Amino acid sequence: MRDVLPDLMRWWQAGETVGVGTVVGTWKSAPRQPGASMLVGPDGSAVGSVSGGCVEGAVYELGGEARATGSPVLQRYGVSDDDAFTVGLTCGGIIDVFVEAVDRTTFPELGAIADDIEAGRPVAVATLIESDDPARLGRRLVVRPGPDGGARVEGGLGSARLDDAVGADVLGLLRQASTQIVRYGPDGERRGDEIAVFVASYAPKPRMIVFGAIDFAAAVARVGSFLGYRVTVCDARPTFATRKRFPDADEVVVEWPHRYLRDTEVDERTVVCVLTHDPKFDVPLLEVALRMPLAYLGAMGSRRTNDDRAARLRELGFADADLARLHAPIGLDVGGRTPEETAVSVAAEIIAARWGGSGAQLRSVSGPIHRGMTTAAPPPENHPGEPVEQPLS
Repeated sequence: MRDVLPDLMRWWQAGETVGVGTVVGTWKSAPRQPGASMLVGPDGSAVGSVSGGCVEGAVYELGGEARATGSPVLQRYGVSDDDAFTVGLTCGGIIDVFVEAVDRTTFPELGAIADDIEAGRPVAVATLIESDDPARLGRRLVVRPGPDGGARVEGGLGSARLDDAVGADVLGLLRQASTQIVRYGPDGERRGDEIAVFVASYAPKPRMIVFGAIDFAAAVARVGSFLGYRVTVCDARPTFATRKRFPDADEVVVEWPHRYLRDTEVDERTVVCVLTHDPKFDVPLLEVALRMPLAYLGAMGSRRTNDDRAARLRELGFADADLARLHAPIGLDVGGRTPEETAVSVAAEIIAARWGGSGAQLRSVSGPIHRGMTTAAPPPENHPGEPVEQPLS
């Protein structure tokens, strides 16, 4: 929903009703991940995408029906791999899409949620998408971290026990920035599966910290912002670390790199790119970075620079297993020369590290193209309200 939120809010604030289709489940080589949304506006316009083009027309029709009737529906789209070519789809993916009508009455909490997302405050929305009671479909529980570390909830799913169970579970998913379906029994029993709740987590943007105020850093900051990171550029030299030189960065910091990293907030989603390739900056910085739980740590430099840097770090007590976390020289071998081409190389390696990609050409590898998605079969069609499969075409 994040990508379509500005348009959704414009109609919501005007008191209009919008049809919203959201990907809630994916299997095999699905084109979009859970959370991807498509809007059907009151003027008949379509905003966003749930499949990259495969089923947009069908979801558009369902969105129009939801606007007219107010009745939500969970729809499955997909084909078997054997039948994919005959319907014009070669990926053989399967997606579940939940389609509903959204306006001030059906979703009164949306304004506050949009404010949280804009401000970078963590918030999650749990929507009931399957139930033995159709009247409960589409009910929501909004979950935020409370001051005591527990869940602060708003709304309800129709059962106090279910709300308690979902609130506790969603808080954990929010901390992991995880968006997924969670199943329960009719009264919140965690071993049941009659009820399905789709949890959309809106955590603050992950951080990218770029050290070294050079021209390559400007390009890396630009591509990092494009990928959805909150980008910080840091350098000890005030002449070079300026807002004018790094307009795409969210912040530009003048500080010794190791001091800044030591004192700033990072987590398991944080990406650090060390582009200074100067030992007096690099080694103290990497000594700090290698002790942190980062998603990615890369450092620029020639082969000689990298070997010298590794030797200095070993002298500080780091083992080969520690240094294996360091992507150096930074980036994938794409043959880039310019700062922009180098930034693409770095971005490609960050993406590969995140999803477990090899960095090889797709034509030379086998298996699923989209990593990190569910590849097992979808749930058997024996749940109340289980979606009927329609062709992805």
